[in-house]
Amino acid sequence: MRPRTVLSMEQALALSYGTLRLVHLGWRVIRLEAAPRPGEATPGDPNRYVGRPAAGPDRRSYFLSPNVGKEAVAIDLKHERGRQLVKRIVRELPVDVFACNTLPKRYEELGIDFETLSSVNPKLIWVGISAMGPEQPDMAGYDPMLQALLGYMDLTGDADGPPTIMGVPMIDLKAGDEMFAQTMRALAEQAEGKAAQRIDVSMARAAASWLHTTLPLLDLGAGLEHVRRSGNEHREFVPVNVYQTSDSWLYLAIGNDVQWRRLVSLAPFESLARQDRDSNEGRKADRDAIHAELADLMRCYPTEQLLAALQPAGLVAAPVHSIADVRELAGIREHLTRTRLPDEREVRLPPAAIEIGRDAFTLAPGYGQHTRSVLEQAGLGAAEIDELLERGVVH
Repeated sequence: MRPRTVLSMEQALALSYGTLRLVHLGWRVIRLEAAPRPGEATPGDPNRYVGRPAAGPDRRSYFLSPNVGKEAVAIDLKHERGRQLVKRIVRELPVDVFACNTLPKRYEELGIDFETLSSVNPKLIWVGISAMGPEQPDMAGYDPMLQALLGYMDLTGDADGPPTIMGVPMIDLKAGDEMFAQTMRALAEQAEGKAAQRIDVSMARAAASWLHTTLPLLDLGAGLEHVRRSGNEHREFVPVNVYQTSDSWLYLAIGNDVQWRRLVSLAPFESLARQDRDSNEGRKADRDAIHAELADLMRCYPTEQLLAALQPAGLVAAPVHSIADVRELAGIREHLTRTRLPDEREVRLPPAAIEIGRDAFTLAPGYGQHTRSVLEQAGLGAAEIDELLERGVVH
């Protein structure tokens, strides 16, 4: 597949992650950000100014990872000339994919709606990510709010504790992956002759699409207690839990009766064996006692000794790693992507989801860093660009 050009009016994480996956494919991704308002100290994507210092005031740590390998332009879409510039870029580069994650109610007023942009590029793939989709055009949403709204927080945490946010912004990332997947689908259909396409990604609907192990239970006789948080336990399989060892923590998952028999055949766990526990239903009935007995046993051994017994027996067990541990994990460390700060320090980034044949990417772009070069490619002369800069239409 030939590299494509993407113009993405993006901020925060959901869309930035989706277009990062396109960067991984070797595509050109140009971030479109707003030109600064008079006196504005932190223009553009708010995520530019979040986290530890990295590469100047407009490229702090939170911004770097999902934006490596991209370009950045700053254009005032509240100005008619700014809106005309976007149409010109979409037509002249040409742009294969336009994406945005602003409120749907703003599409037309900013001149970025599907009808406007596809009128100048009839092969354009247009993608919009929003909290609830165009059906609720004025509803804003961030990942934590959507975790609350879509039941994720009610599914996360200890059974007797408060609703808990997940440690990774899964709804943002799910929406970005959906943007990526639907863009690939649209390209496949385009190869078969389909013209411009509009794709709307509702973050809420995308999140709800993952509720396979909970939502259907409501129509199958399950009480609410079966679709709420249960800590590190599995609702159906016993024993599944995280246990404290003599030196750290270990996750153990027994997913069937064969695995249970293997577990209780091992020396440290022989005392767990009882006839009434041979089936998962029997173990569910004795859930609390099994977890308590396992917890007492696990505390007597270091994690590595337990793994040395469990893993050769084909049982599913793993140490609970820190993020620092994950970075050094075999199968991960070899595939980390990388970028370099202006002072030549290397920054290791998450790996691409699949093998992409490269691991080094240019640093995330500075605010408005590529405005002039992109406008030149769209056919504007130096004098016209200088005038636009002077008038504040672009930055």
